Amino acid sequence: MKINILGLGYIGLPTAALIASKGIYVHGVDVVQDVVDTINQGKIHIVEPDLLGLVKHVVKSGYLKAGSSPEPADVFIIAVPTPVRENHHPDLSYVETATRTIIPHLKEGNLVIIESTSPVGTTEKMQKLILGERPELKDKFYMAYCPERVLPGKIIYELEHNDRAIGGIDEESTQKAIGFYQNFVKGELYATNARTAEMVKLVENSSRDVQIAFANELSIISDKAGIDVWELIRLANKHPRVQILRPGTGVGGHCIAVDPWFIVSEFSEEARIIRMAREINSYKTEWVIEKIKNAALLFEKEHHRRPLIAAMGLAFKPDIDDMRESPSLYVAQSLKTQGFDLVVVEPNVEKLEDFDNLPVHEAYHRADIIAFLVGHREFDKNEVPSGKIVLDFVNV
Repeated sequence: MKINILGLGYIGLPTAALIASKGIYVHGVDVVQDVVDTINQGKIHIVEPDLLGLVKHVVKSGYLKAGSSPEPADVFIIAVPTPVRENHHPDLSYVETATRTIIPHLKEGNLVIIESTSPVGTTEKMQKLILGERPELKDKFYMAYCPERVLPGKIIYELEHNDRAIGGIDEESTQKAIGFYQNFVKGELYATNARTAEMVKLVENSSRDVQIAFANELSIISDKAGIDVWELIRLANKHPRVQILRPGTGVGGHCIAVDPWFIVSEFSEEARIIRMAREINSYKTEWVIEKIKNAALLFEKEHHRRPLIAAMGLAFKPDIDDMRESPSLYVAQSLKTQGFDLVVVEPNVEKLEDFDNLPVHEAYHRADIIAFLVGHREFDKNEVPSGKIVLDFVNV
């Protein structure tokens, strides 16, 4: 068996490495030549525990190689990004481009799987695109949708052990896809149709977004009421049927901050709670910015000089380097754009183009205002020298 995986990012590369580790030949495709070259050297371009050793092993053994274009294969997996445009409508151009690139290589009996987060109906739309150029393949190839459910920092483990919902364009495609995933997934594989599988991915992340929005709204209310939100949540969660999540700087990442808009854009009248949750979580980030600005203005008034602000963490969640849709990155960019003196601390990234990335303790000593935006393991509020203004938005 030979597999093509299109897109070698945070999902595509770990998936490619995991499949290759099972003795299956994988040809990974990416449009960025540096990514291709890095992988072919047995190295990685992202931060993810256990991934480097796995990639090094499967590249050395010959089961994984990367290139800039697809090759003939038995299974084609599309794992490219699906961003949201400024109007909150999903951008399917990457999925469509990836689909077009495999069309010349398709043959009878092939299986095409879309893993990219997609609006309902995307799998069927890509099937029509394929048949529009290759009508002779009608009823002669299989196509399915299977979203990943992984947590950055645990991707390899969760790709292998988490359950999956797999939906084909027909029953034969569903079963063909299930048979393929059985090669490397130990979790349960649940059969459904493509539209349901597409919606499952969107609903899972929208549900989490709604729950986070409740926590973020609660933190704003608690601040106004003079209540410690962390103690409030801890005590409320003592109830046997209550489990409030942790508030933060907002919501980021390639899933939770994006996927709800896929539902809202298609069901704008019906998705009222989902839309409001997105708005609350976006507002929380603006609220954080205002808190930091107010502290800076108060410092300047009292000390007759502009303060240096340290933005602690730029990734969208703790202990990773992923800054996609990161609210913390947005906070830092906004403060810098508005003329505030700013340094950042992001221990998971070596260099940043737009900021001075300082070591943790240098920032503690140099900055006047320490704003904890992400709860990285390197951060300890107790190590901040006395006399500093500390704004802790993540309960470091």
